[in-house]
Amino acid sequence: MGKKTKRKNIKRFFMIAMIIIVFIILISNSKEQMMKITYKKDYSEYVSKYSEEYNVEEDLIYAIIKAESNFDPNAQSNKDAQGLMQLMYSTAEEIADKINISLTEDNILDPEININLGTNYISSLLNKYDCVEIALAAYNAGSGNVDKWIENGVIQSDGSDIENIPYKETNTYVRKVMRDYNIYMQLEG
Repeated sequence: MGKKTKRKNIKRFFMIAMIIIVFIILISNSKEQMMKITYKKDYSEYVSKYSEEYNVEEDLIYAIIKAESNFDPNAQSNKDAQGLMQLMYSTAEEIADKINISLTEDNILDPEININLGTNYISSLLNKYDCVEIALAAYNAGSGNVDKWIENGVIQSDGSDIENIPYKETNTYVRKVMRDYNIYMQLEG
């Protein structure tokens, strides 16, 4: 093989290697971009404000919003939970009374009000249970149910056996929010 052929082969090899490297970089960036689209952080001004006010990690609030409404401020569940954080009106009304917000059927869907009330609510559950998984179970199934499960030994108060949550919907919900919470934390770096 002549020197010219060797040079052409070397050039060809380096061109192919460069194309592969550029392709890998593009794929990596695309995956990161797709993750940021999937795990968006809409309403960041409200999430930041109320996370700080109520001492709750922002990434947990984003994970709850993603699981509850996928960032649709007008979301309504078949059980009448409403807004970004899917609050039952009676629960929202109770929280609103405590923090002096005049709640109406319309303004419960307002992103700022809904995030304020929902973040206050999860904060109170975190303070009560001192365990993220248990607080999430209570957010989904209600404190009364969670208190009974703990009292009857169905689940432990430390969340070590969270897979024993008897309501399939709540069991799935806790796992989903925790998965998304971990992804949000990883995306932060």
